[in-house]
Amino acid sequence: MKNLLLEKVEYKVERTYFGSWRTYVYETGARFAEFKSHDGILGLPLLHYAAGICPETGKRLVARGVIAVDRKAVGVIAVGQAAAGVLALGQLAIGAVALGQAAFAVAAVGQLAVATVFGLGQVATGYVAIGQFAFGYYTLAQFGFGEHVWSTRGADAAAVDFFKNLFCKVKSFFGG
Repeated sequence: MKNLLLEKVEYKVERTYFGSWRTYVYETGARFAEFKSHDGILGLPLLHYAAGICPETGKRLVARGVIAVDRKAVGVIAVGQAAAGVLALGQLAIGAVALGQAAFAVAAVGQLAVATVFGLGQVATGYVAIGQFAFGYYTLAQFGFGEHVWSTRGADAAAVDFFKNLFCKVKSFFGG
């Protein structure tokens, strides 16, 4: 098999109203695809999607855009195995709001949710922490640690009041 890193790569390019597709199919049948929107903000495309190994570099690209989707993604909204953005969704998610297996953010939801304000997960931290193992100022957990804890070991009155009020507000927000 020839070394594509030493050759000029012939992509199939399709231009659409919204953006351009750049694709390449390897001899093995593996595929590389990338989409970038024509419009953007501050030099970032509105949408950047990438999948597969880039034949020019032999590596996976990092999607960078207002909305970024790839295994590695960075954007205002980032979706990928490793995602960083204002809203990050991925196995590893880092951002202001993060949802992922391991989420690090101001507000985080995940199996491991490390947050400054709100954490929800199997292991959670935050000012408000809810989880099986949780560490926070207000904590609701099977095994909880913090200033005001509602757990299997007991219920602090301030924690009970806080979480009952929180659940009532969430319920009324969703029309319940």
